[in-house]
Amino acid sequence: MSVSPVKRPKMESALEQLKQHTTVVADTGDFHAIDQYKPLDATTNPSLILAAAQMPAYQELVEDAIEYGKKLGGSDDEQVQNASDKLFVAFGAEILKRIPGRVSTEVDARVLEEEYGIHCNMTLLFSFAQAVACAEAGVTLISPFVGRILDWHVANTDKKTYEPSEDPGVKSVTKIYNYYKKFGYKTIVMGASFRNTGEIKALTGCDYLTISPKLLGELSKENTKLTPTLSAKDAQTSNLEKIHMDEKTFRWEHNEDQMAVEKLSDGIRKFAADAVKLERMLKERMFSTKNGK
Repeated sequence: MSVSPVKRPKMESALEQLKQHTTVVADTGDFHAIDQYKPLDATTNPSLILAAAQMPAYQELVEDAIEYGKKLGGSDDEQVQNASDKLFVAFGAEILKRIPGRVSTEVDARVLEEEYGIHCNMTLLFSFAQAVACAEAGVTLISPFVGRILDWHVANTDKKTYEPSEDPGVKSVTKIYNYYKKFGYKTIVMGASFRNTGEIKALTGCDYLTISPKLLGELSKENTKLTPTLSAKDAQTSNLEKIHMDEKTFRWEHNEDQMAVEKLSDGIRKFAADAVKLERMLKERMFSTKNGK
């Protein structure tokens, strides 16, 4: 008499488990990665668009943007700026064809949600003061940069390794999440800029997490059991106190956080530099034959 082995149900991947507790967002401008991992939303930035714009698969979008800039006319710089804006919008529009939710595209910082009704994702967020100010301003979504916070602490303190639960970026997002949920803010918390899957798993239960294709791939191959570490119910028991964040308080509290001041400035410079590189690439392609060059 032979006994057939009992077939155990295959455990869902860490990625599939994460999707049950958190809205998973793809942090990329690569459509193929979006098609592969099927996120609900997606995020882009100048660095990601710059990388995607150099891929052969997306040259049609680049050429369309160039033609758009030329058609509007104006000075060379005006044509390049219009082409750049068109390219950002074009990538966002193509991404929206592949996801059921929203796409975050970085634009000029002078666009305000309150005045124009545009859903704003406040990115490059490093300090608790920034988070409170965003919530009180009623922005749709914030993106605390987990990995960049970790980078600063590794570079500027004696401690070089952290368990996920003690990761300073994870602790920052946890505090922001608990504050928002305890005091009823509607602003969505979307952890971003991850360095490893441990950080991601330690924030299971967060509203949204935007994750690079590389780490999405790693999560899809992991089978460890995930349990939510963040919940609105638990947030109610936190000992956080309500803060009124006027401009004076914001400037002082943000300035007191050395990490946040340095990383915010560094992040703005890097995104701006990649935006300039993208504009330079467009300008070369738009006017390389001008005046016989």
